[in-house]
Amino acid sequence: MGLGSEQTERGLAAVVGRMADGVSRLVSQHLALARMELEEDARVMGGNVARIAAFVPFVLVGYFFLCAALALFLARWLDFAGAFALVGGVNLVGGGAGIALAASRLKSLRPMDETKEELNRSVAVLSSAQLQARQAQSVTVTREASHGR
Repeated sequence: MGLGSEQTERGLAAVVGRMADGVSRLVSQHLALARMELEEDARVMGGNVARIAAFVPFVLVGYFFLCAALALFLARWLDFAGAFALVGGVNLVGGGAGIALAASRLKSLRPMDETKEELNRSVAVLSSAQLQARQAQSVTVTREASHGR
């Protein structure tokens, strides 16, 4: 009888050791995945920011000329100050609305979604495995107690 419990302890220790190795490997893989995902996101975002920065001067110059032309056109019915104030006010309201929309979209952005999902799946699997291991240990201890009587 003593031999059986010794084998069970070695078997249980081996299972716990393998589980610890698996958890360690899983955590290191999650960290590697997170690092790769961050690098990819940063690379894509950097490229997009560079493209935007390259075209901003053209947009600003064109926009300035269009606003000046609109103000000169409106000066036929309003004085120059009123025409420029109207064009400036419309730009101010439009720009504020655009910034508010961009800010709300930025708040809804969830970086590293894939990593979070994968981590949640791993936690669920580990939780169920831990529960199964506890149940198996409980059954083993119960059997050993009943055989010892």
